[in-house]
Amino acid sequence: MVTSMRRSFNATLKCQPEMFPRVRKRGGAELLFDGVKNHHVTLPGQSDPWDMKQLLAWIRGNMLKERPELFMQGDTVRPGILVLINDADWELMGELEYQLQDQDNIVFISTLHGG
Repeated sequence: MVTSMRRSFNATLKCQPEMFPRVRKRGGAELLFDGVKNHHVTLPGQSDPWDMKQLLAWIRGNMLKERPELFMQGDTVRPGILVLINDADWELMGELEYQLQDQDNIVFISTLHGG
């Protein structure tokens, strides 16, 4: 009986495959990432789909090299960082709740410039 319960649990547990979004930075945002403008990212598979909130946390922990306060505020991007998802403003896509799709193109553009 325990074996049959284990089988049914494993059958209903779904794991999302790895994701491969492209992450790009422009307008000076790339300077916070050692000057690298383009990243082809491999996100590990997990039980729930990846969303933008999780992607930003992953970026903070794995890609951001310096001065995280210039890129993020709390669990989102700072004001002045424009985010595009597949060339559309992320505000139209659901912002932090947007569920990533394989091969999404995510662009971060800094609109803040010193002078």
